[in-house]
Amino acid sequence: MKIQNVKGGYDFLPKEQKIRNYINDILKEIFEQYGFESIETPILCYYDILSDKYDEENDILNEIYKLSDQGKRKLGLRYDLTVPFAKFIALNKNQIKFPFKRYEMAKVFRDGPVRVGRDREFTQCDVDVVGLSGQLIEAELLSLFVKAFNRLNIDILIKYNSRNLMTGLILESGVDSTLIQNIATIIDKKDKISEIEFKDKLIELGLTQKQINNIVNYFSLSLEELNNIFANTSNEKIKIGLQELNNLQKYLKDINISSVCYFSSSLARGQNYYTGNVFEVYDQKGIINGSIGAGGRYDKMITEFINDGNEYPTVGISFGLSAIYELLKDNTMFNDKSNVDIYIIPIGTEIESLMLANNLRDLGYNVEIEWETKKLKKSLDYANKEKIPYVIILGENEIKNNTIIIKNMFNNYSIELELNNLIKIKEYI
Repeated sequence: MKIQNVKGGYDFLPKEQKIRNYINDILKEIFEQYGFESIETPILCYYDILSDKYDEENDILNEIYKLSDQGKRKLGLRYDLTVPFAKFIALNKNQIKFPFKRYEMAKVFRDGPVRVGRDREFTQCDVDVVGLSGQLIEAELLSLFVKAFNRLNIDILIKYNSRNLMTGLILESGVDSTLIQNIATIIDKKDKISEIEFKDKLIELGLTQKQINNIVNYFSLSLEELNNIFANTSNEKIKIGLQELNNLQKYLKDINISSVCYFSSSLARGQNYYTGNVFEVYDQKGIINGSIGAGGRYDKMITEFINDGNEYPTVGISFGLSAIYELLKDNTMFNDKSNVDIYIIPIGTEIESLMLANNLRDLGYNVEIEWETKKLKKSLDYANKEKIPYVIILGENEIKNNTIIIKNMFNNYSIELELNNLIKIKEYI
């Protein structure tokens, strides 16, 4: 038997997990600053729920891990946290108050290509709001993106578009409405493939040269140009899409984050459940070949799940932990200090050292004890190597004199404290 991880799944060593925990802790702090509350949903879902919102050509259907239980029910592993969240609202709507703001940080699974920042088993960090329409809440979520990535010291740019505008422009090109989703999927790849490849994919769908030329033309225009061309349009989808985008653009300027936010007419997001504005976040240095965050408005999903005659407008965003980790993994800031605050080296005082460690832990310190019998120099070398800031050498004389000496490993400065007055340690550490 060859012992190995499944491709796209990884073990994370303590140093690596430290970085991942750092990212999670910052995101959790930001989410709660914005008033979001934590929930948890199951990894296993019924396959028909996971696949319900997609056309047969959508890549996500090929990426769902499919399985069955002993009752031969068709199941799947969740590929994101959005569909399970819609199910959560449908099942718990009578126990929550709207508008409802949630965050969830959990594993998802996709049987797709593996590349840097894109694994098959990875953690998503999502925030969603149910019960609010309009672009003010969307602008707030984009400001959350900006604040979070600023805290992580990652320079970003945010692309945004309207699925309504995209649908309207496709219809304006003279294309049959039955092809909208398929064409949107191709347009979403427009900036990632050559123009020849792009046109060839449209030809394969049966589009005429005139329709293709219209699509190429419309999806190369700026928002200002689209506003001018379609100022008096009767195309309702274009009208709604431009209104959504113009409102969002205004709010982004008002809250001073428009300098990192850009309109992109080809941005569709792969999921067909999006109904309005959509967003993707990229690192400005281009280290990651793909987005490091994304989201959008999906007003119909929960409404159709519940189907009780009420509207459940929803918008959400997601952070890709794997991609963010790739951007931070070589940062030297994570080498500066150990998770351990104090390292105790017993010299024939194992029980007393354990008592001391527990007392220090009660005061809020992270404490490790040297349990192996080794030379003092080796123990001190270990503390230096691990960058543990403080060391206590506890021998029988210290116990007898009711004192401890705490050594600062970074500057060799030492302080002496009474064993029965450990609270004084807070004046020094």
